[in-house]
Amino acid sequence: MTDLLQDVADHVVQRARRKGAAAADALIREQETFSVTVRMGEVETLKEAVSRNLRVRVFVGNRTATSQTSDLSLPIVTSLVDETVEMAKLTSEDGSGGLPEAELYRTDFPNLEINDPTWNDLKPEQRIEWARRAEAAAFHADPAIQNSEGGMFEYVRTRTVVANTHEFIGAYEGTEGSLAVVPIARSEAGMQRDYWASASRRRDRIETPEEVGRRAAARAVRRLGARKVKTCRAPVVFDPLAAQTLINHVFQAASGDAVYRKNSFLGDQLGQETAAPIVTILDDARMTGGLGSAPFDDEGVPTQTTPVVERGILRNYLHSAYTARKLGARPTGNGSRHATGAVGVGPTNFFLMPGEPPPEEIVSSVQSGLFVVELIGFGVNTVTGDFSKGAVGLWIENGRLTYPVHEITIAGNLRQMLCDIEMIGNDLTFIGQVAAPTMKIRSMVISGE
Repeated sequence: MTDLLQDVADHVVQRARRKGAAAADALIREQETFSVTVRMGEVETLKEAVSRNLRVRVFVGNRTATSQTSDLSLPIVTSLVDETVEMAKLTSEDGSGGLPEAELYRTDFPNLEINDPTWNDLKPEQRIEWARRAEAAAFHADPAIQNSEGGMFEYVRTRTVVANTHEFIGAYEGTEGSLAVVPIARSEAGMQRDYWASASRRRDRIETPEEVGRRAAARAVRRLGARKVKTCRAPVVFDPLAAQTLINHVFQAASGDAVYRKNSFLGDQLGQETAAPIVTILDDARMTGGLGSAPFDDEGVPTQTTPVVERGILRNYLHSAYTARKLGARPTGNGSRHATGAVGVGPTNFFLMPGEPPPEEIVSSVQSGLFVVELIGFGVNTVTGDFSKGAVGLWIENGRLTYPVHEITIAGNLRQMLCDIEMIGNDLTFIGQVAAPTMKIRSMVISGE
């Protein structure tokens, strides 16, 4: 099947060239997906599908047009390419457009261990049973778990092909399985929900259904009886899921798209101290078995390990070919296709490097403060760095988690928050392409009663 996809991609770029395009590229992504949701022990949804999508980009001089289709039949593809070339002639000129420079392309790529054929040994009945076992484990973990939004299992096999008029054509395959549970706990004080999930490229590295269920149940139960706290300023500890949200805002600010548009609080700060000395943030597409690992990006540019923040110093922004030209830099292998076929900047494995202390030691270092397990809302301004979000968590007193809290807001400025990171845990947790371990910020405003 990959050979067929390569033939279609090659046809696109050759046809575009014959129709007068100065340059062109094509990305084809094929996905085989299996997903199931089991609720209260019964299958609620079940989906198995194969999808294919072609995204085309052509350049006529300094003019660009993009298009996409899910129909890979030769007549449709040929017509699409012809129309895209004609559209390009009608667009405005942009001197930063164009394919990445030809000398960037390679054909020798490392084995990143992102494709695990043993997932095929897990039959549909077994996949359904994994979801059922995970939900059952949550119910068995604590009698307070009395309802559920379901146990979910998903498996995706992806085939990616990129071709362009620099005579580059590359292909790779990847697999990913994920398991999640969303239990609902009940007490006299009301109901609370939470979740836990595990995801991996490789079947032998995903958590067991029982472990996922137990962890999800514990997270839901500990939120029962939540109360407000008085408005104050105090240390704030973020668990890995909440910390991931903060690190994602750093990615958004370090994206070349945001920087060249002057929409980033990290703009014009390369080489400057932007975080505490213990902070190192990487974008590592060459991580073995990483959820975001790939040999090349959606433009065919070889991926790499890019230090974004190194010991508190901002070292690099992340770039596609376009943003690199805008800012006089080199592409970092972060080109990511939008649904329209246009290329933006996306993360690979973007994460805060873990430290040495376990999360328990971080909590024990706080005399009085907040342990955040969930952030709510969209109150972040990536231009100024201003941060204000609803939060759910547990109150820390004398170094111990004491009682759950909710209906509070935490506020600060991302620039200052990065500088105020005092401790980083050893529990780096990847559930997606952006990840972080537990971390402690010296002080934030906590608004409650």
